[in-house]
Amino acid sequence: MDDLRETIARLRAPGGCPWDQEQTHASLVRCLIDEVSELIETIDRMDFPHMREELGDVLIQVVFHAQLAAEAGHFTLEEVAREVNEKLVRRHPHVFGDAAKLGTSGEVIETWEKIKAREKAQAGAPESASAFKTLPPRLPALMFAEAVWKQVTKADLPVAGVAERSRITALASGLDDAALGERLFELAAAARERGLDPEGALRRRSERVMQEVDTRVRAQQIR
Repeated sequence: MDDLRETIARLRAPGGCPWDQEQTHASLVRCLIDEVSELIETIDRMDFPHMREELGDVLIQVVFHAQLAAEAGHFTLEEVAREVNEKLVRRHPHVFGDAAKLGTSGEVIETWEKIKAREKAQAGAPESASAFKTLPPRLPALMFAEAVWKQVTKADLPVAGVAERSRITALASGLDDAALGERLFELAAAARERGLDPEGALRRRSERVMQEVDTRVRAQQIR
């Protein structure tokens, strides 16, 4: 790790590489997306030699962003590692603290979310007016839709008329990995045939579900 950090710093330093010297946090975003996509491909194939290589390429991005931040006096790679390590320890009191042991991953996730919410409250973060917790705005549309539905079911949010639970349950009953892949591929191909943007269409639908649910939840609170 020290060697990698020193290499990135040398590339950025006077007399280093012109391309590396020109980069900013913003200019590296596409590189980060590309590298993560290539890593995902190796995971899908369980291609461990190339997975090791692609993990290294993702790590370059982390070290590079930390180097840019250090040069500007914002934070260092050590601070990044320290903060995330402290967060892991803090959010696993059943492992590192005196909390009762948890038996299922579901209990772990529930505890994590409670601790996360408490930390935000202690930090004075403003409460969201939405019934949905904040989702990363750049999530791929499929992951975004899945996360929206996860929150709908977890909080039993009112979605009748905008997303039919019975229809979704019926669709789920006949799905396995192969059938899901086939249907998604056919929908993507059909969208291509019609000149439609499936990524945008799914994101807009997911956002409509969120907006409709928020409207209904606010109306219930007013009553």
